[in-house]
Amino acid sequence: MAVGFVLIITQTGFEKEVRAALDDIELVTGRWGVFGEFDMITKIEADDDVALTRCIIEEIRTIEGITETRTLIGAEI
Repeated sequence: MAVGFVLIITQTGFEKEVRAALDDIELVTGRWGVFGEFDMITKIEADDDVALTRCIIEEIRTIEGITETRTLIGAEI
């Protein structure tokens, strides 16, 4: 299992659309609005790192209204 968290900055006024688009992505298992440097944090769970990376690059980062992301990949220690 691969887990990642994507910290998202949205374009002003696009928060609702971004939330709705994230809800439509199968591998997104949680999303929260946050205050501070970022507007949202999203949790992604996938079978492997390849699927996780593909979801982030092809599905999340292409959402209209997202201007910047930072990705944190979880590691089993």
